[in-house]
Amino acid sequence: MKSILDASVFFSECPVEGDLFTSPSVCDELKDIRSKGKFEMLCAEGLRVISPGPESTGKVRAAAKKTRDAGVISETDCDLLALALEMGAVLYTDDFAIQNVASVLGVQIHPILQRRAKRIHWKYRCTGCGRYFDHDGECLICGSTIKRKLK
Repeated sequence: MKSILDASVFFSECPVEGDLFTSPSVCDELKDIRSKGKFEMLCAEGLRVISPGPESTGKVRAAAKKTRDAGVISETDCDLLALALEMGAVLYTDDFAIQNVASVLGVQIHPILQRRAKRIHWKYRCTGCGRYFDHDGECLICGSTIKRKLK
């Protein structure tokens, strides 16, 4: 079994199994001695750091637009999802936005410390006039902020 590791794994005591992979952008997020130490320990056990291809990254971005998570999915999140998609691997993460996009892509998720996220459908509502939109930003009607809400 192949496993893709999010940064959360390196900050927890979560046991991981299989052939382990992560992305270079996750390595950049590891700042404290504990997470770096766990990273080094897993590298000694065979963890490999690889980058995803552009085709799978494009599929992830398209799926994030479909789920309306494009505004909250980071480059690191895209890399992890793209790796899991390319390799047919399980993705270890607690990030709900990642889990939401993963459900559309058919990527299997293994929660670390949190419960498994349910599929979320987002809508965007103006804080001023209450109209609904398909994006966040500024309302074209009243100029107030449009915020993301659960459907």
